[in-house]
Amino acid sequence: MISVNELAARLALKPFNLDDGDREVTGGYAGDLLSWVMGRATSGDAWVTIMSNINVIAVAQLTDVACVILAEGVEPGDDLVSAAKTRGVNLFSSEEAAFDLCGKIYALIAPNGGAEAAEAAEEAAAYADSDR
Repeated sequence: MISVNELAARLALKPFNLDDGDREVTGGYAGDLLSWVMGRATSGDAWVTIMSNINVIAVAQLTDVACVILAEGVEPGDDLVSAAKTRGVNLFSSEEAAFDLCGKIYALIAPNGGAEAAEAAEEAAAYADSDR
């Protein structure tokens, strides 16, 4: 697996709070509807979202995600950064689109470096190019 520190370095994430860089990232979740995230994100996930209200930190703490990554150039306000520091939530921002970030996270944490996903993508491309 990969640590939050390594994930942040490999994805060139902008840190706003790094409370536990050694925390292991064991999965990922992408979502913006906080009630949905509460029921589906799991401990150790890297959570990718564009939501930047203070409730993000409460949801991150409740679900015990390894880190929150604000995608699409979203930057947190002072209240979000303060809450992240107070509650010990790793918080980052990225200029990348959420879709691209998720793909890169998957490639970094998936068994075999995401080889299965790459193979499936090749099969899909071949199918799309065929006469069907």
